[in-house]
This record gives sequence, C-alpha cells and structure tokens, in this order.
Amino acid sequence: MSFDDLAAGLRGELVTRGASNYDEVRAIFNAMIDKKPAALARCVDAADVQTCVNYAREHGVPLAIRGGGHNAGGLGLVDDGLVIDLSPMRGIHVNAKEQTIRVEGGCVWGDVDHAGHPHGLTVPAGIISTTGCGGLTLGGGLGHLSRKYGLTIDNLLEADLVLADGSMVVASESENPDLFWAIRGGGGNFGVVTSFLYRAAPVHTIFGGPTLWSLDRTEEIMKWYRDFILAAPEELTGFFAFLTVPPGPPFPEHLHLEKMCGVVWCYSGDLSKAEDLFAPVHDLEPDLYGVGEMPMPALNAAFDPVYPPGHQWYWRADFFKEISDEAIVEHAKWGAAMPTMQSSMHLYPIDGAVHRVGEDETAWSYREANWAGVIVGVDPDPAKKDELRDWAVGYWDAIHPSSSGGAYINFMMEEGQERVQASYRGNYDRLARVKAKYDPENLFKVNQNIKPKG
Repeated sequence: MSFDDLAAGLRGELVTRGASNYDEVRAIFNAMIDKKPAALARCVDAADVQTCVNYAREHGVPLAIRGGGHNAGGLGLVDDGLVIDLSPMRGIHVNAKEQTIRVEGGCVWGDVDHAGHPHGLTVPAGIISTTGCGGLTLGGGLGHLSRKYGLTIDNLLEADLVLADGSMVVASESENPDLFWAIRGGGGNFGVVTSFLYRAAPVHTIFGGPTLWSLDRTEEIMKWYRDFILAAPEELTGFFAFLTVPPGPPFPEHLHLEKMCGVVWCYSGDLSKAEDLFAPVHDLEPDLYGVGEMPMPALNAAFDPVYPPGHQWYWRADFFKEISDEAIVEHAKWGAAMPTMQSSMHLYPIDGAVHRVGEDETAWSYREANWAGVIVGVDPDPAKKDELRDWAVGYWDAIHPSSSGGAYINFMMEEGQERVQASYRGNYDRLARVKAKYDPENLFKVNQNIKPKG
C-alpha cells in the first residue's frame, strides 16, 4: 500500500518500511513485542492526528496509537497498519496560579515533573519517569501519591480528543460528560487524546526511598506491611517489592545482586514528622535504610536506570482486597525464584483517596481494592523470554485465587475479552454503549478493547 497521499497531508514525518530510521521509530519499551507497522506517522499537532484518523478510516487500515511506548502488551504498534506516533507532541503549560498543568499527548512523566517542579507542583502518576502520560492516564494512573491524591484520572480536568469520525471534541464534566467518564480508565478506546489538563498537587520535596530486608524475613515483613500501610496517614505511600539489588551506587557492595524484599516509600506530608512516622520501619532493622528527603522528580526517576527501553518484559497482574497469610506463603516462594536481576513483583496500595471516588464515577471499577499487584519478568536477553513468562505465569497462577478477579489494564498483556470484561466488571456495558456512540465501527481496537454495543 502506498501512503503517498497521507504523507503529503502531514506536517510531521511519515516513516514507512525500508526507511533508514524505521526500526528506530517502531521500537517500543517492551522488546518482547516485535510488530511491523506499514507506516508510522510522527504527528506534530492535532491536525496531523485528524489526517491520520481520517486516512485509516477511509482506507480500512488497522490503526494503533502510541504515546510513550510503554504499554505492557505493545499495543502502541500494529502489524501492517498505521501507527499514530504522538511522541513529537511534547508541549506543556503550567498555570501556577490555578495549580493546573496542560500536557500534550506525546509527553512522558519526566516532562511533567520538569515543568511542574519549579512551581512546587506534581501531577500524581506512576513510578518511572519515561512512562507516557497518555497511556498511563487513560488506564487510571497509580503510583507514589495515590493514597493522598488519588489516581491520575482523579486529577484529570479535561482532555482534547480526535474521534473516529475525525472531529475534535473536549471531554470534561461539562462537555461530553459521558466521554469524560469513559476515558477515565477506559483506555484508548474512544479517540486519540491530543492534550490533557490536570489538577496538580502541591508536592515539591518528599521523604522517601527504599528499605530492604533479606528474603528469609519475607513473611514477617509482608504481614507487617499489609497492616501498617493501610493504617498509616494518607500522605505516606509505600509499595512492597521483591527485587534484586543492582550492582552499583547507591547500594552498598555487600548487597549487590542479592535478592531481597522491601518497600519503596514516599511521604508527602509535613517533613518535620517524617522521622517519627518511620520509627516503626527503623524498629524492623532493615538491611538497607535508603530513606531521606529528596525532590519528588528524583523519586519518580529512581527506577529509570534499572529499566531502560529495549528489554524483554512479560507482565501479569491482579487487584487484591486482602493479602492473606496463605497468599504470603506463595509470595515468599515465588519471590525467591525471581529468574533475572530486573524481574520483580510490586504491590501498590490503592486505598485512601482512591476509595473516596465511587465505583461508577469513572470507568476504573476496582475502587474497593486495597492493592494492585503486578508481576514482571524482565531481562535484556531475548533467549530468556520463555523463562520470564513461565515464572510470571506460575507466580500469577499461585496467587490469583486470592485476588478480586480483574487487573489494572496498564499492567495487562493481550489476555482476551474475558479478562478485559473482568477488569471493568459492572462498568463494561456502559463503556460499550459509549464506545458505540463515539466509535461505532471500532476503529480504535488495538488496545484492551471494548466492543461497541448499542
């Protein structure tokens, strides 16, 4: 297929097979996914996005949308189709007086941190600064500040979208409220978001970092953690993790390459109270106490060196209401069996402010859950992909019976319709009706797909 007509209508670059930069442009964060689009449109503005949407619809070309390229299942690419690549669209505007930040669809969270930090502002988001704003937001957005400030979608004020018919609309509480409801957790099913307007939180400097314990204390630490974090002030978030200590600073040499359990903390409250708040952590005598004052962007970027783009990733995830003693035994077993240095398991607390939003107020439906869990097998070597998958699937099979049934869609691979529906529960039918209104032909289907239903 020739894309000459499309190229002529774009201000941005159209990259097709055979171009010298084709492999570079199609590369995504998860190298386990190797899809080969027919063309990638590096859009520079909303008009470019409209041109691409119209072209794909009129010519019946499969369409994918890529922002930061971090999607677990590689859903920012599509074989033999057209990719709308938003990465050149990186504009940001901070309104310090109103405490809002407007972000174009190609931005990553490091961009937002950079722009907001001089004003003492942070948008609640994830834990890796290279993650794209678009995908993380549309899936929900959980991370270091969730207990105090809610999910990223709970701080979304409006979005500009290009719809399947090529038109541009605003989605907010007052304009197209049904669409605004749907994009807050419903993923990229409803259009291409060219900009987001967020409410920013007044967070500049936090007290945070990792505390680590030897694996032989896993059951003790997990039991303490599950009770401590849910009773802690909402300004304190800490996610539990299994990890292998990287072989370099700031970690002490005697811990290098040791498999350990731990908690990565973020306290965004009154810093004068931090030491008292962390006294129970000290009492547990961690092998590493790496907690202290730091700028919020530093914490958001702390994992970037461990997880550069281009590694092999296999993901499995679930929501949990409780972490039972029986589940903890399985966690200890499978955490000790991590197959590679970058492989990990995280449990993110999602109580506090997340619980104060009703289950049907946004598309994100697991508001009563207390944790979002994710298991990731990671390594740079493609030869290890089966080993990564086998460990992640085995771990998931062991703990899934204790889960709430669905998963955070940003942590999901391509796992089928049953799994998608389980992750939206009672909100799925409403989402399908909104989908039928705004995308009746399912043009936007390279995602955790919601099928249109009248």
